[in-house]
Amino acid sequence: MEKRYISRFLFLVLFCITSGLSGQQKISGKVITGDELDFAPVLIVNISGNKSILSDMSGKFEIEAKENDEIRFVKEGYYRVDKKITNEDLSSPLHIILKKMEIQIPEVKIKYRPTGNLAKDNQHLNESRKLKSLKSDMEEYMRSPLNQPLPNNTLSKTFTGHDFNVGQVNLFGVFNAVSGLVKKATKPKITKANYNETQDFLRRVRNEINLSFLKKYGMDEEQIDTFLLYADKTRSLAKRYRKDFSIDVVEYELKIAFGEYSKTNKLEGTQDNTYKN
Repeated sequence: MEKRYISRFLFLVLFCITSGLSGQQKISGKVITGDELDFAPVLIVNISGNKSILSDMSGKFEIEAKENDEIRFVKEGYYRVDKKITNEDLSSPLHIILKKMEIQIPEVKIKYRPTGNLAKDNQHLNESRKLKSLKSDMEEYMRSPLNQPLPNNTLSKTFTGHDFNVGQVNLFGVFNAVSGLVKKATKPKITKANYNETQDFLRRVRNEINLSFLKKYGMDEEQIDTFLLYADKTRSLAKRYRKDFSIDVVEYELKIAFGEYSKTNKLEGTQDNTYKN
């Protein structure tokens, strides 16, 4: 009787293990960009399963997925690729090719047309010697230390009335000092964000920040994803604000990043240079 119960127990354990293994399906493959000098990893996201990983430097990857799951491949500077998993994809490796985005440099208009006379053209294209000398003198003056102490902008006690606060405790000042110390002590320490923390921060930005100003310039969802990765990389957003998230501050940082981003990416309406640092 005891052997019979033991055999049933082992059978149930084996059944649970095999069921768990069969439910965890994975797909693998390689992402090709066509640029042999670009070794940055590619972000692979299982939209249906809410999972994400980064490929290695050669583009190889492996991620949990099942049939009919939607897999997205994202890389800054490349067009996004979406792939719906079929039954054949579960048994054979995927080969994904990302195409590089075209970066169009805005046209530069030259108001002055050179005449071929170096002496004449040099007067229009270069600063005059007097202007260069003046700028140099101003920079040297601003960087030099003060030779004389600054005057004390206070009134003599002879011309002031009686100070009724003498000997009294300034409760308002004490309260402000204590509030400042508490705020400084409770403010989280800035640390480098790992991959999961960065993804959680960008997801929170997507949900809580009003990104309508990006769509106003004709940006689709793919371009917005690319821009958010750019903003986080250039402004260290996840590092600085994931622990102390402020909607107004993060939105302001995004607009600063967008001002720089629009200089190298042609978007509708960016000719106005609305956001400048």
